[in-house]
Amino acid sequence: MRLKRKIIKTAAALLSAAFVGLYGTAGYYSSRLPSVINAEQTDEIKIAGFSELKCTCSRGDAIPALGRGIAAEQVTFSLFGVIPVKNVEIHRAEAPVYAVGGIPFGIKLLMEGVMVTGLGDVECESGTVVCPAEKAGIRRGDIIRLADGETLTSNDQLQGLISSSGGKTVELSVERDGDVFSALLQPVLSRRSGGWKGGMWVRDSIAGIGTMTFFDKESGSFVGLGHPICDSDTGGIVPVHSGEAVPVEITDVKRGARGIPGELRGSFSAGDSFGSLSRNKTSGIYGSLSAEAAAELSEECEEYKMAFRQEIEVGPAEVITTISGERPEKYAAEVVSVDYSSAGTSKNMVIRITDERLIEAVGGIVQGMSGSPIIQNGKLIGAVTHVFVADPAQGYGIFAETMYDEMG
Repeated sequence: MRLKRKIIKTAAALLSAAFVGLYGTAGYYSSRLPSVINAEQTDEIKIAGFSELKCTCSRGDAIPALGRGIAAEQVTFSLFGVIPVKNVEIHRAEAPVYAVGGIPFGIKLLMEGVMVTGLGDVECESGTVVCPAEKAGIRRGDIIRLADGETLTSNDQLQGLISSSGGKTVELSVERDGDVFSALLQPVLSRRSGGWKGGMWVRDSIAGIGTMTFFDKESGSFVGLGHPICDSDTGGIVPVHSGEAVPVEITDVKRGARGIPGELRGSFSAGDSFGSLSRNKTSGIYGSLSAEAAAELSEECEEYKMAFRQEIEVGPAEVITTISGERPEKYAAEVVSVDYSSAGTSKNMVIRITDERLIEAVGGIVQGMSGSPIIQNGKLIGAVTHVFVADPAQGYGIFAETMYDEMG
């Protein structure tokens, strides 16, 4: 009798531990699933990387239509179809088809205002050392939009206003982390130069090389990079006033190695233009192709249907990129891991270059390849965004769906 009770207690303890383990596992999956999934009307709802999760739809939990042809429903994902994991909202919509680039382009941006890249002391005529900008409450990374009510478009313009102030206070309109405030800058007369100084360095433009990810043949709208353009000194996202995308020819490659990121180097084509750049977002740089550029690129680029995030799986893929000249090529790669729940980031998946040609030529992923499209199972799944400095063959990628969401 005593043995029987002991067996029952042991069995109960094991069963309890099993349930705790299962529900702990369910919690893990819940944290890895997004709250909203986009899918086509005919698609069976499943997560490519989590085949053990089963989806059931409750029509009684229908969600009102979202407009623009998007329907919605509520589903529940369950572990092995038994233990509920998470309720997810499904938006039904047709996946877009885009012309896929892999084409390098030059980026010329004029900022919206000027960005403060550094502060510096000024030696006054009396010999004292002060920093007028710091005293006014200005910090590195701030965006100065207005000076005495005048919209700023260049460094020279701000410098001219300070130089001609005669020592009078200059009222600045400053943006920091989305908030706008006024700052009163009191210029001081420099002992060295004899001119009025504000004690800060500012930047009004930026240039670089990136890769075009995809574009819409009809509208000419395009996106590249897969991550924002940030100021090299402050790390802040550069606010765009206007910009231009220009053709670029890759002329040289600095090969990447462990601990040393590589880099594509090229020359901008003088007088030529792909079109305008209008938005610098966390998911990339957005713009519009000229009619001539759209027609020319449409003849050269293949079209792919975009994959929604849940379709992406660990396994073989291809990266389309350009490492010499102006023409892109396809290279073998693989998706190492996928973070289906990630949002608002350009690090949605980890990829590895497996093509020996690309590894031999550049070491794997290098700066300038950001935006290179990633293809899997005949669909556009994302773009290369970052390289792992410790292992140049690996890096991060962003979902094409994340970039598409910002196309607007």
